Parts: sequence; structure tokens; C-alpha cells
Amino acid sequence: MAQRVEVGEAETAADREAGMISTPSGVDALPLNEQPQLVASLKGKSHKHPALSKRQKLRDLLAGDLNFHGEDSSYASHDVHAFAAKFPPQLPRAFMRGLTVPGDFVLDPMMGSGTTIVEALLAGRHGVGLDIDPLALRISQAKTTPMRVDDLRDIGRKVISQAQGLLADKSMEALIQKFDSRTKAFIDYWFYPNTQRELAALIRAIQMVEVSLVRRFLELTFSSIIVTKSGGVSRARDLAHSRPHLDKEKHPKHALEQFSMRLQKNIKSMSHLDTKGALTVPLPGDARSMPLRDEVIDLIITSPPYANAIDYMRAHKFPLVWLGEPVINLTERRTRYIGSEKINGAQYVELPDKTESIIRQLAERDRQKSSILRKYFAEMKAVLSEMYRVLRQDSPAIVVVGPSIMRGIDVQTHHCLAEIAQEAGFDVVGVVQRILDRNKRMMPARFGKKTDAMIEQRMHEEYVIGLLKPALRHSRPEFFML
Repeated sequence: MAQRVEVGEAETAADREAGMISTPSGVDALPLNEQPQLVASLKGKSHKHPALSKRQKLRDLLAGDLNFHGEDSSYASHDVHAFAAKFPPQLPRAFMRGLTVPGDFVLDPMMGSGTTIVEALLAGRHGVGLDIDPLALRISQAKTTPMRVDDLRDIGRKVISQAQGLLADKSMEALIQKFDSRTKAFIDYWFYPNTQRELAALIRAIQMVEVSLVRRFLELTFSSIIVTKSGGVSRARDLAHSRPHLDKEKHPKHALEQFSMRLQKNIKSMSHLDTKGALTVPLPGDARSMPLRDEVIDLIITSPPYANAIDYMRAHKFPLVWLGEPVINLTERRTRYIGSEKINGAQYVELPDKTESIIRQLAERDRQKSSILRKYFAEMKAVLSEMYRVLRQDSPAIVVVGPSIMRGIDVQTHHCLAEIAQEAGFDVVGVVQRILDRNKRMMPARFGKKTDAMIEQRMHEEYVIGLLKPALRHSRPEFFML
């Protein structure tokens, strides 16, 4: 195996100009003044051959305790916003520390709330995150952007004061009426009139903040009082679990009071975000077609959507409509998510034998469900191929996935994804089970009658798939810059 050359040690002008990130059609780069900039070159010690191979290190990590029960997961910025089914930060931290060194590049191509890239910052690694969900992007951008705490407090107080003044302004009613009819019907169903006025006043005051990064942080705090594990300002029983249920007996909390309390909590959390000189880039991008060059990533850690499981947009549209996203646009965007049930126009993709066998078995009971499952695995095949492409040789990928039951059949998602990854060129180092800490990992809650198909009943464990992109015998050193 060729020795890896230090990044920045032999860069050419062409290397610096080309960069690592290329933006394909349909992926919009963030405004330059609103995203962290990646360094043109990195200085540091060159990589030495480890005492243990990457394969052995990965095998040892998979054999360790990955349950992390009872451990605090609310440190740094991890707790600034609820997000369904996010894995504990200790999991990516363990693999980062065991498989990378400071200055390495860690990717989460389906970053969700940004747990992996926050841990990359804290560990002194450079984090790259991709997602197509607009709320996931907002959360990840805010969680990984260090800001002056005093500025956040001062501007936050002004926003609350302005919102209180706006409540007496009749123009708030006119602002609420500006929503399109479908979005207005959604808001009227889920939010009481008094709550609507408070939220309209808050969002109007936030929009007047000139500093974009502070405004994004305040919008995140605004969203966090709507998407909550319990309570919250909407009429939904529980939004943090992603499946809203109307609670006619609920008395929603006052939005201004909740925003004030949550703001102080979030500011305190952000004050503990120590970046150790590392940088992150949360980008809008599709894991099926990543805006990254070949072989530039040292480690991938990700948790893809579960097959036939969590519909994130059901909850995410609650704050997004207040942030300017019409319901009809969000509904259309939802069809583009991996695992969505829209199968019209989906291309047929041949899959490995075991995966094909499970799909055929499901087709005997439900052809529609089998088509949805085929589409999911076809999409994940594209993701795994892209992961293989962007990884350096002799570099690992960690995929965390839960089980799914469809029409009483265990589709064995972990085995199927391992099989698909192997076909893509990966070595499967191991697949291990981890038992979920139900008090920590927020899963869809059980409401109403019990059924065998309910997601809550089957999400008691998940699987960690350890993959390795093998080194080629005649590989050449790669240099790149972000």
C-alpha cells in the first residue's frame, strides 16, 4: 500500500483551484457569508503506519460496547433541537477516535441533525455533512457554527422585546393571512389563534435581525419550541417522534415564554462548542449523488432512513411553514426522500440474491410494499456506491440502521445493506447489534391500539455495519484541499 502523502505538502495550483467540492446540477451551495470556509491547505504531521491495521481497529471497535446506556448525550450543541431517531454522539465519537487522527475528514452523507459533524468538530476532525431535508440543514448549520454568546444574548433579548411590542400591532393578523390557502389551513388546524399571533410576532422580529448567522440560530430556537418531545406550542401530542397526533385536550404553552426559556438553554449549550480549530461544512446535497471528488474522505459515519419507517417531513413542516416554506412544496420534496413511498417512475435495479429473495417473499403478500422496498434498496445501492467512490482507499464506513417489518416479514435491512455494500466493492468487516436506550433515542411513540406493524414495537435494537474500502495494490497518493 502506498504511503499517504501529507495534505498540502505537494499541492499544485490546479489542485487548489479545483478543490474537493464540485456542485452538480440541483445542488445549491450555501452563500459564502453563511457557511464555514474550508482551509486551502492543512498543516500537520504526515500519517504513519499504525501498529494495527484499519481493518483490525474496526473489528475491535465493533466487538466493543456500542450501547452507551446511561451516558449523557446532551453536551455541547447536541441538545439544541429535538430530532427523531438520532444516534448517541458517543457512537460516532468512538469510531472517530479509533479510526482517524486530528485533521482527517469525516463525512455523514445523510447527516440529519448533525450529530456526526458536531462530534467531528469536538474531536478536531473536519466534518462534511449532506442532507436534502431543509430542517436538517438548518439544525446542522446552527449546531456547528460557533458564535459569541454575549451577542446571542443581547440580540435575543431585543427580539423578545420586539415580539412583545408586535403582539399589539394589528398587522400580525394581516401577516398570518398572507399564507396560501393550503398552508393557512394547516396552520389553523395545528395552532390556536393566540399561538399563531405569538409565533407570527416572533418570526417577524427574528427576520429583522441583520446578522445572518445569529438569525439562523434564532430560527433554530424558534423551531425547537414547536418540535418537542413533550409540551410545545402546537396542538400536536408529540412532534419529536415525527408522527403528529392532534390532542384536543392539550393546552399549548405560551410561545414567547417558551422561546425565552429555550433561548437561554440553547445559548448555554452553544457556549460549550469547542471546535479545536476544525471546520465543518453542512451542505444541501443528495447522498445518491454527492458533490464531492473521488477518494477525499477518511471516514464515513451515517444512519440512513429506515425502510418503511420514519417520515421526518410530517413533523418538520410544522416549523418550516412559519419559516416561509409552503406546505405544497414540502409535500413534493418529501417524495424525493430515500425510502419515500412514491414509486411512480422508479427505475428497475437488479439487486443481490438475498435482497432479491426478500423482495420476492414480500411480493407474495403485498406487491405495492415490495415495490417500495425495492426502491429503497435501489436508492441505498446508489448511496453505498457513492460512499465507496468518495472514500480514500483503506478507509472505513460505519452504517447504522434499524430493522423493518413489512407485512409480518423481517426484511433484514442490515444483511441486505451489507450484501449491497459488498457488491459495491466494500469489505464487510462486521455487522453487530446494539440495544437502544429507549429513554435517549427518540422513536415514534405508541398511541391508540396496538398493532404488530407499529414502528414503536420493533425499534428496540439497531445494527452497526462496519465496512472497509480495500487498498489497491497500485494506488497512488492523493492530495486535495477542501
